[in-house]
Amino acid sequence: MNRLRRALRGLLGMLAGFSSLIISWTASYFILRVLFEKFGSPSSAYVSQLLGMLLGFLILFFIGGLISLITYGKQNKFYSPILNAVRRISKGDFTAQVEDVERYGRMGELVEGINEMASELSRMETMRQDFISNVSHEIQSPLTSIRGFARALRNDGISRETREHYLDIIEAESARLSGLSDSLLKLSVLESGNFPFEAKPFRLDRQLRNIILACEPQWMGRGIEVEAELPETTVTAVEDLLIQVWTNLLHNSIKFTPAGGTITIAARPLNGGAEVIISDTGTGIEGEDLPRIFERFYKADKARSAGAGGSGLGLSLVKKIVDLHQGEVRAESRVGEGTAFVVTLPAPPEKQTT
Repeated sequence: MNRLRRALRGLLGMLAGFSSLIISWTASYFILRVLFEKFGSPSSAYVSQLLGMLLGFLILFFIGGLISLITYGKQNKFYSPILNAVRRISKGDFTAQVEDVERYGRMGELVEGINEMASELSRMETMRQDFISNVSHEIQSPLTSIRGFARALRNDGISRETREHYLDIIEAESARLSGLSDSLLKLSVLESGNFPFEAKPFRLDRQLRNIILACEPQWMGRGIEVEAELPETTVTAVEDLLIQVWTNLLHNSIKFTPAGGTITIAARPLNGGAEVIISDTGTGIEGEDLPRIFERFYKADKARSAGAGGSGLGLSLVKKIVDLHQGEVRAESRVGEGTAFVVTLPAPPEKQTT
């Protein structure tokens, strides 16, 4: 229907142009005829034809100007909603939308593009506000705690044990602030695209063993058993970035696995790349929270996460790094049974089959 309408409009436009041409040339002919009868014809037929053409063009321009002047109000009414929407968007009002897209015919795609741009900008603005709100909250919480316990330390009447406990809390909250700042900085660098992505082959099984040993004080201190199934596996990736991935996932499992629980780390070669599964026997994650756990600052169990000192950025960093490697990370979990994070890293491009 729209195509038929556009074709009809095009045909009418051609007819209007053709009619204007005929009218201008006809008017030119009769006007010159009257003038020649009154003042005499030029001595040359060439000059007569030249005068006829010039007059015809003048009349044609006059008709065009007249039509433009008559339809100016209609054109202004036609474009006004588009201009108003663009002006509102330029001023930060991303709720602006151009209604009745079909009436714009060929320009309908342009109008739809403007509406989509406004919707996308609105979504980004909401994300920006949420991000600022979350960052402010995450910074304010440890600062409040540090200020409160620092004030309490001024009391000379508190015992040595209580004083040490307060100092431990201040130290932990300071570390939490530092970790938050570090995570934000890393995310910012990775998303800016300025990080030098220099993938090299290395032994993934050795890297995982080293991280398990580095985290031994944490899982031993909580009475957690760690099991590893790490056959020789080589991947091509940025080694430093993957250290961050495994460290974040292992710390996450340690935080949410109770004493006496088990964490299992398994890796295996897969299609030229590798698959790593870090699973635990923790309390698990609700099904409704699983799709959102990689969002920044999202905490499936806010009370539990706050107590464990999480910033809500660790899994976001994991996903960003895995995405940079063209890999995939997903979580499988059942409440009361535990959680498993599965990371798949692809083969290097030169080994991938098409």
